[in-house]
Amino acid sequence: MFNPPPSYPSSDSYDDLLKRMTRRARETKIDHRILGLLQQFFENELTQQNIVLSRPERNRLYQDISKAVLADVLGNMGGTK
Repeated sequence: MFNPPPSYPSSDSYDDLLKRMTRRARETKIDHRILGLLQQFFENELTQQNIVLSRPERNRLYQDISKAVLADVLGNMGGTK
């Protein structure tokens, strides 16, 4: 998966840090905030462009846009899409 940076004496230190920071990110619900930003963007665009969609169409479009944007973010980080 990851190779710990050389500044860490053992993989345990890196793994512990990764676990703690991941847990903290989840506790602060950062994922909800990110999705909230995407939802806000999506709603604003639909309103500005005066687009009317059915509920299933809205849900599908929102999910597809969110997946595409998040895949781009991962790609920019050097992760996989």
